[in-house]
Amino acid sequence: MTDVTSPASASPAPNPAGNATAVQLRPPRTQTQIVWTKFKRHRAAVVSGIVLIILAILCFGAPWIAPYSFDEIDLRNTRQPPSPAHLMGTDDLGRDQFTRLLYGGRISLTVGICAALFSTIIGALIGAIAGFYGGIVDNASMRFTEVIIAIPTLPLLIIISSYTKASVVVIIVVIGILSWMSTARIVRASVHSTKRQDFVLGARSIGCRNHTIIFRHIIPNVMGPILVGATLGVGAAIIVESSLSFLGLGISPPTPTWGNMLQDSQATMASKPWLTIFPGLAILITVLCINFLGEGLHDGLDPTVSSN
Repeated sequence: MTDVTSPASASPAPNPAGNATAVQLRPPRTQTQIVWTKFKRHRAAVVSGIVLIILAILCFGAPWIAPYSFDEIDLRNTRQPPSPAHLMGTDDLGRDQFTRLLYGGRISLTVGICAALFSTIIGALIGAIAGFYGGIVDNASMRFTEVIIAIPTLPLLIIISSYTKASVVVIIVVIGILSWMSTARIVRASVHSTKRQDFVLGARSIGCRNHTIIFRHIIPNVMGPILVGATLGVGAAIIVESSLSFLGLGISPPTPTWGNMLQDSQATMASKPWLTIFPGLAILITVLCINFLGEGLHDGLDPTVSSN
């Protein structure tokens, strides 16, 4: 007798076509999803981004969060250690250090972000023009960049600040003008390779003008290096501003910045260490987080890094 297997007990045959169809039906990932997938692998960058968001909320929300006014003087409670009433203690005029740290963060973050944005715009424009046109324009732009980059930035900033009235706008402009060179060189190299791509040649063939090709086709395709450079520029600008304020050439008191808070605590650095520790930690943590965030953006925007 022939053994007949019942249909119910028969195992289903593999369906390669069905599997292929299932793979084909999977929607392709967008560029944003690919960047985010690569970025979130960098755990330090993700944590740094969260820390920076919290720090920005606290600093820019200082008028509503801070328990005191940043210039509120209480001579009966000068140089008090941290306590429930004053979380980070008080300075030599009895002003609350936590309040001043938040208000100082507003100045330091504003200077860092705006100066980095200003310098990035200048550097991206010079680098894009030099890389796109090449020849005499490229040579002249790069020689000019090399001359500027050879000038020591901090001493020049000290000289300029000593002859100008220190304000947030002046410091942003001065730092921005003296810190665009690295961005220009990076963008120039990226544009020099990008302008040979097929989409640029296609834009030329249909009669697009040079400025249209630069701003609508090339710069959007080199935004990766620009964003990374801008992010790292924020940390560098914060350090420069803090250095100027520490030397007494930055924002004038009583407006607090992290730099002039360090300057005010020089005399009591050993006996009252909390006056130095908290603004120093604020600068350290902020710059470290910005650097980690820049590394994460570099990995996310780098096409050579796999997203799988």
